[in-house]
Amino acid sequence: MFRSERAAGLRRLLLRGRATDVAEGLDPDIALMLVLAGATGNGELTAATPDKARRHMLEGIRLSEEMPEEPVDVRDVEVTGAAGLLPARLYEPAGDARLERGSRGLVFIHGGGWVTGDLETHDTLCRRLAIHGRMRVLAVCPRLAPEHPFPAAVLDSIAAFRDVAARAESFGIDPKRLGIGGDSAGGNLSAVTGLATRGDARKPALTLLIYPATDATRTRQSHTTRGDGYLLTRETMAWYMDHYLGGADVSRIDPRLSPLWEKDVSGAPPAIVVVAGFDPLVDEGVAYAERLQDAGVPTELMRFESLPHGFALMTGIVPAAMDATVALAKRAGATLG
Repeated sequence: MFRSERAAGLRRLLLRGRATDVAEGLDPDIALMLVLAGATGNGELTAATPDKARRHMLEGIRLSEEMPEEPVDVRDVEVTGAAGLLPARLYEPAGDARLERGSRGLVFIHGGGWVTGDLETHDTLCRRLAIHGRMRVLAVCPRLAPEHPFPAAVLDSIAAFRDVAARAESFGIDPKRLGIGGDSAGGNLSAVTGLATRGDARKPALTLLIYPATDATRTRQSHTTRGDGYLLTRETMAWYMDHYLGGADVSRIDPRLSPLWEKDVSGAPPAIVVVAGFDPLVDEGVAYAERLQDAGVPTELMRFESLPHGFALMTGIVPAAMDATVALAKRAGATLG
């Protein structure tokens, strides 16, 4: 984009306002995104209705993502949630990369603050997970708030994993190599599901937690140091949480909301916890990884210090985000291997 000398000069000019962040390690392409988002007024969603926020999220992702070149077979299916059928989508590497039956697999729960996001917003991410993880990915859409407030998404995620695990062979997946994962709110739901199903006969072989929300008290230091100016803000998080809880009097340390506050995490599935350095959720992601490790749960912490929350949906315009997303997908596949 900025190949000519004049364009490079414009880039340097735009980045002056973010010079301190870049000096602290923020990826310059991300810094430029933040400058442009601020200039166009697209940095905050809290004035929007949920429906408008959903449209806005999809529009933004379509601008910042691109379809992988590698072929993937995609099939819409349904899985059983807590109150009925849920839309889902199965992704399988195609062409020369086609998998044998009985492959590793991942139930994927999308992020979006429990209010936004769907199969379309996370389509390219699921394709990359399937391609680079060499696994079948089954994306599931739990019910969204505020139409279906907490704990609807929790109950749907647990029920959906159990349904997929019971029918894994019909999807071409080895049930012993089936994990669950998600980004942001989907990471939260995946962590909660991993804890809820740890005693099941068919329990997750892995939880892949991509910049997960694990502590609804929002008292960690990174909520202050990274809580403004890096796409996900304190104000946005409050907006999401208010819609998710729907006005109910729910304790912020309820483990179904804040898995970090689970009294005993021993026996949880092996985990890969992915955190981003310029994310207000970074400290609670690290804290959850440490709790798992202290409990003897095999846990790998992947840190991408130069990136913000949501980087896995920016791979079309930020090379560092693409590299990080490919790396976490490969690591997840290898762990399930």
